[in-house]
Amino acid sequence: MILSWLSIFRLGLVQMCLGAVVVLMTSTLNRLMVVELSLAATLPGALVAIHYLVQISRPKWGFLSDIQGNRTKWIILGMIILAVGANLAALCIPLYSFNATAATILSFFAYTIIGVGVGASGTSLLALLATHTIQHRRAAAATITWLMMIFGIAVTATVVGKLLDPYSVERLIKIVFGLTLVTVAITFISTLNIERGLSSVKKNVNKSQSFLTGLKVIWANSQTKRFSIFVFLSMTAYFMQELILEPYAGIVFSFTPGQSTSLSGMQNGGVFLGMLAVGIACTGFKFGALKNWVWAGCMGSCISLVLIALAGQSPEIVPLAPLVFGLGIFNGMFAVAAIGSMMSLASQNNDNREGTRMGLWGAAQAIAAGFGGLLGTVLVDLLRLANFSHADAYGTVFIFEAALFALAASIATRSITTAFSGTTQMVGE
Repeated sequence: MILSWLSIFRLGLVQMCLGAVVVLMTSTLNRLMVVELSLAATLPGALVAIHYLVQISRPKWGFLSDIQGNRTKWIILGMIILAVGANLAALCIPLYSFNATAATILSFFAYTIIGVGVGASGTSLLALLATHTIQHRRAAAATITWLMMIFGIAVTATVVGKLLDPYSVERLIKIVFGLTLVTVAITFISTLNIERGLSSVKKNVNKSQSFLTGLKVIWANSQTKRFSIFVFLSMTAYFMQELILEPYAGIVFSFTPGQSTSLSGMQNGGVFLGMLAVGIACTGFKFGALKNWVWAGCMGSCISLVLIALAGQSPEIVPLAPLVFGLGIFNGMFAVAAIGSMMSLASQNNDNREGTRMGLWGAAQAIAAGFGGLLGTVLVDLLRLANFSHADAYGTVFIFEAALFALAASIATRSITTAFSGTTQMVGE
């Protein structure tokens, strides 16, 4: 049995819920700490880095779902854990005004819980898709679920941005609680009986094999190793702006909390359109190889970041929103091609290790995301200590990120040609 289009859409709803909760943790709470609470940008950078670092456990979650076969259990449990962590993180915001040390300790604990929840739920979801989606639907399934996640991020950021003005701590806590309650309910309903009729564990799965042994077998594959390295390098560039863009908008362009949150929604709306455009071009018109779309997305992101950096020199004249929207479009072009490759390669050997492979690449992405986000905030703080103006400090980091995107574009075309060529063939079927 295979997943129907309806089941793929239902899993997309879960992915949408994951994005909706995480965007508040990585964007809105980050901005509140830096601007409203006047904390060093390194603190939220470290918090988000912790939530990514914990996701090193993704291969283990994938391995467990490979062996046990019941991926739905881990999807639901992960979403509940994520909801608990998100509410605790929101409750820490008012605590900073009374006891900064206690607030910091609790915040690290909250973001650790968030990372566990995202890792368990997200890895099991993608493994379920890779395992039970028929070959010619895999690229479309990856695109659908990821677009729904971006849609959830964009809508949440936009709606919450409007609900959050005028800002108050009480309003923030109510919004986070209401959102997490809805996302847990949607996840439970969307996954109800979704694995019924699917073969839970195939006959040739070696249940007695240890996790480390299975991971070594996968890492020994040269294609898997190359793709893991590419994911790490490209995602470091992809996530560097995540924690500094909203503070940049608030400090340099004088955006309110609601306006900067809506700016994040606009960026992710661009990501949605970029992904949709590539998906239609590749599947509907069979236009362009995926590696070429990756190159175009990386280089477009590079140029957009340079323009965003230059805009900070004349914030009264140059509008920021259109540039951020353009950055989102090119980010989406790059991401959807990489996701299509990941879905295809996860089941390339038909050895029932889809969950472990998805976990490995998810861990590479998470480590890169945490490293990239933390690196961006640390560089901003260091440049400010070196007496750079706010515009120059943020602008320098954006240009550094642009250089990383250019390097990623070169790697995409030279180092992983085989992986993307195989995926292109699959998409064009």
